[in-house]
Amino acid sequence: MNTSERLVETLENLGVERVFGYPGGRVIELFDRLPESSVDLVRPRDEREASVMAEMHGRLTGDPGVLVGQGPWIGSLGVIGQMEARLGSSPMVVVTEASERGDYSTVAPYQQSRGDYGGVELPKILDAVTKEHWCPRTPPETVRSLQLAFKHAVAGRPGPTAVVLDGNAVTEEMPDDPIPPVWDDAAQTRTWSAAPTPRDVAAAVEALESADRPVVVAGNGVHAAGAYDELRTVAERYDAIVVTSYLGKSTFPETHRLAGGVVGSFGHEGANRVVSEADALLVVGCRLNPMDTNWGAPDFVRPAEQTIVHADVDARNAGWVYPADVGLIGDAAESLRELAEAGAASNDWAESRAATARESFDAPECESAATPMLPQRAVKEIERVVDADTVVTADSGNNRFWLLNYLQTPAVRTYFGSGGVGGMGWANPAAVSAALATEKDVLAVAGDGGFAMTMTSVETAVEQGVAPTFVVLNDTSLGMVRQMQRGPDDIAGVEFHDTDFARVAEAFGAEGVRVESPDELGDALRDGKASATPTVVDARIDRDEDMAETLQSSFYASVGGLHE
Repeated sequence: MNTSERLVETLENLGVERVFGYPGGRVIELFDRLPESSVDLVRPRDEREASVMAEMHGRLTGDPGVLVGQGPWIGSLGVIGQMEARLGSSPMVVVTEASERGDYSTVAPYQQSRGDYGGVELPKILDAVTKEHWCPRTPPETVRSLQLAFKHAVAGRPGPTAVVLDGNAVTEEMPDDPIPPVWDDAAQTRTWSAAPTPRDVAAAVEALESADRPVVVAGNGVHAAGAYDELRTVAERYDAIVVTSYLGKSTFPETHRLAGGVVGSFGHEGANRVVSEADALLVVGCRLNPMDTNWGAPDFVRPAEQTIVHADVDARNAGWVYPADVGLIGDAAESLRELAEAGAASNDWAESRAATARESFDAPECESAATPMLPQRAVKEIERVVDADTVVTADSGNNRFWLLNYLQTPAVRTYFGSGGVGGMGWANPAAVSAALATEKDVLAVAGDGGFAMTMTSVETAVEQGVAPTFVVLNDTSLGMVRQMQRGPDDIAGVEFHDTDFARVAEAFGAEGVRVESPDELGDALRDGKASATPTVVDARIDRDEDMAETLQSSFYASVGGLHE
């Protein structure tokens, strides 16, 4: 067989069910072989949407999402999903090429991106956004590189990897017995999980058992490791409140008696207060970035007064932002399992204090019947249709912060948001990918700005036979940017023409409805979940309800106004 046939065989051997991509360049050789294989192709309208779909597949399943496409566009449009995967720790494999045209590469052929004079340099772009990338030149190298791409995508901290195909090698015959050998696909891609040392586990257990007010800060690493049961067991054995980072939302059911909400400058007042009151913090799979830590507010996390146990798969992350007393280096599931087996404790503080913290999920605005709808009430209507078999994908902008604060997730793996790099337009293609990968109902939530960026994902859903519900919280503007300006009319480019997204949906072959009242939204959401056709719900919200002002007031209350 030739190289392209062998690459598709590798995908089959590794259990890849679908790839996301767009035909062009020498990857056409792979597209040519896909119809004869068990691997399906999902082709959206452009490489950006394909890259987000691949990223979400990896994030949701733990198996690398595969992005395939021509080099110049994988290195431009397709960078969005790769950046999200790199910063959000999603396993992803990119298969691309450099359009170098063989012997013509040194005389600047059209689209050449190998890096020779007269062209662009795709490897440099990939070096900036991937964990690892390979530029193989022979058939054996090419197959081995794809195997290693799958291995590196999931080894340690997950992330994106890439293989840049050579235009000649991809059509050459695979030798029967190459030296060095090309090993069996499954054997070459096998990985192992790391676990913390017994000494560090013992120190962490001592810290948690001696604490009167233990708190767990759960981050995206819990999602990446699928460590949901282990997290819950640790919380219950040590009687510890669990709060989450933004990317860690839904690693722990927010209705659980020990749930405290989401921390950070756009998180819950109750959760922030809980962290500041703790005498011991167990940080799991969270790097503690500035937004999670209220931009370093002095009274939030206090290493001199609190015992900090930091568990992370990457030793560089433990104790990165705040000095840690104990580091647990290894897979989050392994670290939590060791803690659960080695100790236990109880206190009179956690359950009642968590119940008070969860009050931050509600506000009087959540029950408002006003029209246009207050966004808080819109989120509560969304919450009413979210159960353990529902996945919510949240876009960037105001919408995700309304969801962050007022959507109380009932189970793990029910909420995923754009927050690695935080690009707008993420929620729509992510919802299509989630619908393809699971049997669950899926709700995409975006503002009108983000929805319009990738609304052709609705058409992809129609073509693929899946039926997400796309909710547009529509204020005919870039609401977050508009609201965060403190003077009247002091910024250009934030207002939009009032587009009828319901009619756009119908043009794509989906269902569309425009709603203005909370009751209408509730009915539309229930109808959308029940429908076998994708549904776009264009929900008109009150553009004057200021997200930054509302949430910052809670932030100042929770940290005493220490951060200016």
